[in-house]
Amino acid sequence: MKVYIIGAGPGDPRLLTLRAAELISSCPVVLYTGSLVPRAVIAMARANAEVIDSSGMTLDEITEVMVRARDANQNVARVHTGDPLIFGSTAEQMRRMEQLGIEYEVVPGVTSFSAAAAALRRELTLPELSQTVILTRAEGRTPMPEREKLGELARHHATMALFLSVTLLREVCESLIPEYGADCPVAVVYRATCPEQKIVRGTLGDILLKVRQAGIKSQSIIIVGRTLTANDFADSRLYAPDFSHRFRKAKVRAE
Repeated sequence: MKVYIIGAGPGDPRLLTLRAAELISSCPVVLYTGSLVPRAVIAMARANAEVIDSSGMTLDEITEVMVRARDANQNVARVHTGDPLIFGSTAEQMRRMEQLGIEYEVVPGVTSFSAAAAALRRELTLPELSQTVILTRAEGRTPMPEREKLGELARHHATMALFLSVTLLREVCESLIPEYGADCPVAVVYRATCPEQKIVRGTLGDILLKVRQAGIKSQSIIIVGRTLTANDFADSRLYAPDFSHRFRKAKVRAE
């Protein structure tokens, strides 16, 4: 028996990995986050599977399902949105399973920040502009370590992707403007890859009003950084004719 912690991707069922689809359609127990995982994903479960929505459950209740499945020698598809190891609340589940001797495996998924970048059609790491992406969130009911406050992270001027923060957008902008500037580009992507996807573009100075006008209040990724609008960035050295690597020799000499 094994519990498979599965990343269901950002929303579009076609972005499930082949491994995820195989497990969801074969496990006799499917435990999924009903508030976020699309019904089309769960519809892949076999007809006689026990399908359980965990959105109203506590950690103890979720653990009970896994223990019951272990005792019945039944595999469990534990389905989360995006990638289960990025703001997935899976660490405490894995800790419980380790304490109980329940075998588990993690199946990665397409994370919502990469889906948001794809929807925007922007590379988040551009040569000589930003080679770093910070994945973080605004401080809400879950406190942030002091060294990870947004104002501290902003000092890097890196591209930033914020999860679980659209309801705290005012605080996000106030924290980032001193370092990034009010003119820094921002994009808010609501339910990336889903039919109801919305994209709101703006700057740190005006994005709050635009998001309010769009009626966006949840399930969004906020991306901040100059890579969102830059067009005069340097070409990557990877394809330069004077650049050698293990698969290609330089065709011309470097100046």
